[in-house]
Amino acid sequence: MVSPHLSFLFMALFLSIFLILMAPSSNAQSPPSPGYYPSSKFGSIGFYQGFRNLWGPQHQRVDQSSLTIWLDSTSGSGFKSLRPFRSGYFGAAIKLHPDYTAGVITSFYLSNNEAHPGNHDEVDIEFLGTTPGKPYTLQTNVYIRGSGDGRIIGREMKFHLWFDPTKDFHNYAILWSPNGIIFFVDDVPIRRYPRKSDSTYPLRPMWAYGSIWDASSWATEDGKYKADYRYQPFVGRYSNFKLSGCSAYAPASCRPVSASPSSSGGLSQQQYSAMQWVQKHFLAYDYCKDSNRDHSLTPECWG
Repeated sequence: MVSPHLSFLFMALFLSIFLILMAPSSNAQSPPSPGYYPSSKFGSIGFYQGFRNLWGPQHQRVDQSSLTIWLDSTSGSGFKSLRPFRSGYFGAAIKLHPDYTAGVITSFYLSNNEAHPGNHDEVDIEFLGTTPGKPYTLQTNVYIRGSGDGRIIGREMKFHLWFDPTKDFHNYAILWSPNGIIFFVDDVPIRRYPRKSDSTYPLRPMWAYGSIWDASSWATEDGKYKADYRYQPFVGRYSNFKLSGCSAYAPASCRPVSASPSSSGGLSQQQYSAMQWVQKHFLAYDYCKDSNRDHSLTPECWG
């Protein structure tokens, strides 16, 4: 006969195991602390201090330091930094449009397309529109010397986020240095693209851009869902702009900014662990792991 005391212990043990099994998975939690917050190292600027309208001026509004751009059936809108850079930290707080946004791209990126049409470099943060009930996809991408010459070689890594990006502003950033490119979400590194060779790395000066536009042919589930202008306008909101680094006109002595406490610019172990956690739980696509890709065109995937 089991004593009442043992019965109580068995019941307590069973309850503990049950609560552990029923606890929410780590996917519902925030990433571990990266321990270092690059955005706090760089001051914010007003929109007109660093940018100008590039296209769609009638679909762009500046209120103090914040920017609103929108897409409707007549046009989208885009903006561009006043200066080109050869390295730096480029960031903005962005709030995305809710509900039906299929086919709509909201972006913040680096490019030299206007200086080198058909043979340009580009580093992208793009939010791929979605349908109600499905999460936004944040696509990061790197193009090197030519995405418009008939051999489009993207280096896409796609993520879902651990928060709803339509509810509030969140900080998104690209740190581009001579050694690597790091993508950040709220100071958490989500991807590092190292410089493994000059042929697979953007080395020419680039400008910072942002835009909202119709990419119905591919943006949402490979073009399955298109932009539906019954839901227009589609609005993107930007604030807390940061442009810090070496402009194309800076002296050769200009020192590239760092992503970590180390002056080398690499990630600390704590930052790297946070990045691994994000990639374990929220990575939706990695071009290096796509067996349908021709990886002779992306030699950096070989190790």
